[in-house]
Amino acid sequence: MYTVASDSETTGEDKSQPPFPDVAIGIDIGTSKCSVAVWNGNQVELLKNTRNQKGMRSYVMFKDDNLSAGVTGGAARENAHEERDILSGSAIFNMKRLIGRMDTDEVVQASKALPFLVQTLGIGVRPFIAALVNNMWRSTTPEEVLAIFLLELKALVEMHLKHPVRNAVLTIPVAFSRFQQTRIERACAMAGLHVLRLMPEPTSVALLYAQQQQQLMQDNMGSGIEKIALIFNMGAGYCDVAVAATAGGVSQIRALSGCTVGGEDILQNIMRHVLPNFDSLYAGQTMDRIRSMGLLRIATQDAIHKLASQDTVEINVDLGNGQKVSKVIDHSEFEQVNRAIFEKCEKVINQCLVDAKLVPEDINDVILVGGCSRIPRIRSLVLGLCKKEVSYKNIDALEAAVSGAAMEGAIASGVTDPSGSLDLLTIQATPMNLGIRADGDNFAAIIPRNTTVPARREMLFTTTHDSQTEALIAVYEGEGERAEDNHLLGYFKIAGIPPAPKGSVEISVCMDIDASNVLRVFAGVVKPQGPAIPPFIEVRMPTLDDGHGWCGQALAKMYGKTLDLAVLPKKLQP
Repeated sequence: MYTVASDSETTGEDKSQPPFPDVAIGIDIGTSKCSVAVWNGNQVELLKNTRNQKGMRSYVMFKDDNLSAGVTGGAARENAHEERDILSGSAIFNMKRLIGRMDTDEVVQASKALPFLVQTLGIGVRPFIAALVNNMWRSTTPEEVLAIFLLELKALVEMHLKHPVRNAVLTIPVAFSRFQQTRIERACAMAGLHVLRLMPEPTSVALLYAQQQQQLMQDNMGSGIEKIALIFNMGAGYCDVAVAATAGGVSQIRALSGCTVGGEDILQNIMRHVLPNFDSLYAGQTMDRIRSMGLLRIATQDAIHKLASQDTVEINVDLGNGQKVSKVIDHSEFEQVNRAIFEKCEKVINQCLVDAKLVPEDINDVILVGGCSRIPRIRSLVLGLCKKEVSYKNIDALEAAVSGAAMEGAIASGVTDPSGSLDLLTIQATPMNLGIRADGDNFAAIIPRNTTVPARREMLFTTTHDSQTEALIAVYEGEGERAEDNHLLGYFKIAGIPPAPKGSVEISVCMDIDASNVLRVFAGVVKPQGPAIPPFIEVRMPTLDDGHGWCGQALAKMYGKTLDLAVLPKKLQP
C-alpha cells in the first residue's frame, strides 16, 4: 500500500530537477493535529482533506495489515466511534513528542500512559513502540509512523496541485535538539520529501506577523517603525516563546525559549486527578487496560475542551471491570491540578524577556497561537505577564505556524510576488547553547543561545596533562552547566598535539552555523603567531545516530580524563 524509502536510499539529491515550478510546501506537524499550506501565486492557501478539514489528526492506524493516517481518515471529534478506534491501541500518535528521544527521557516515560505500547530499558537507547494489530503487537518507530503520515500528506498535496511535490518547510518546537531535527529530516526523506528549512514555530509566526505589518505600512504609507511582538505558542506537546522585532518586512528574533509541556501534560494531569489509581491500573498495558485508558482519555479530552467555555464540566465514564469515574471539575480545580504547568509557562516567558533584554512595557503586541492558547488561564497568564489587556487579533491561532512555513517555502523556492508580499526576511537565532566538554565534566558554551544565525565563534582551550598529544572534542547542546546535563551531538579526536607541559599548548575550537542551520565544528592546534597547524579537523554535527545518552557514559569510561581540555581565559574574536 505504501513505498517508504529506507534510510540508506537516496533522497533524490542527484536526480534531475522536475520540469514544473517546485514551490516548497509548508507543513506544521503538531503533536495532535497537522496542517499543510502552499503559496498559490498571490497568497497562502491551507489545503483541506477529503473530509473538508484543514486540521488533520496526527496519527497512523495499524489495522488488519492495512495502514491509514489521519490525513484522510481523521476522525471528527464528535464521531465517538472513530475516536474509540483511534484510542484502542491500534493507532500510534504523539510522534512529535517521541521522535528522537531516548528511553531515559522524562517525556518518553510519561508516554507510557498513552493507549499503545511504549516500553523502555532505561539505558539510553530508543524506546520500543508497538501498535495492537489483530490482538498482536506490531513494533514500529516514531520516524516510520511520521514517514507514513507524510506519505499520505504528500499524496493529498499532489492531488490538489496536480503535480509531484518534493520540497517542504517544516515547523518544529524551540526545544527540539539537533538530534531530533535529524530524525524529522530522516522521516521526510523516507516519505520522499526534501526539507528546505526547519523553522521554530514562533519564528514561523513572526514571519507571518512581519508580512502583516509590512502590508499595514504600505496601506497607511507608514514609515516602518519597529514593533516588538511576544509570540506564545502552546500546543499538545510543547510550549514555545519568542520575542521578535519587526520593521519593514524584516523580523529579527531577539530571543527564543521553550520547554516540553503542553496539552498532553494537562490531559494526563486531569486523568490522574479523576482516577487516583491511574498509574497502578494501567501499569501493565494489557489490551483491556489500553481500551479502558482510551475511554478515559476521550471523556477527559472532551471535558477540557468544554471547560474553555463553561464554568464546570462533568467527567462520567464507565471504564469496565467495575471501574467508573464520575467527577465535576471547575476552573479553580482545573488550575490547581495544572499549577506546575502554568508555572513552567511563566518561567519560559520571563526567561525570554530577560534574554531579549526587554521589560513588559516594551512589548507592542502579544500573539497567542496553538490549541492551548484557548485555555482561559493560559491567556490571562501571558497577557498579565506582558501587561496587556488583549492579544493580537489578526492571526489565526491554529493556522499561523503553517501559513508562515508556506511563505518561507515560497521565499526559499525563489518565488517573487509583484505586490511585494514575499519581500520578507526573518533573522533567526540559536535556541540553545552549543559547546564542548571541558574543565572536567563542565560545559563550555562556544555559541550562546539567542546568537544570530549565521554564526561563527571560536574559543581557546589547552591541555590538562603533560605531554598530551591527543584531545577529545565532545560536542553538546543545551542549557545545563555540566556536560552530561545536555544533548551529546557527537565527538571526534584530534591527534598530533606537540608534546609540551600542560597548559602551554593552545587549541582552537570553532563552531560555525550557516544560513541553512548546518553546524560544523573545527578544531586544531594554534601556532604562537596565530594560525592553526595540521591536523585541523572539520566535522559536521550531529554525528551520533542512536544511543547518544549511552554514548556519553561510554566515552567517559573509555577515555576518562586523559584527553580532557581546559578553557583558556582569553577567547579568539569571531
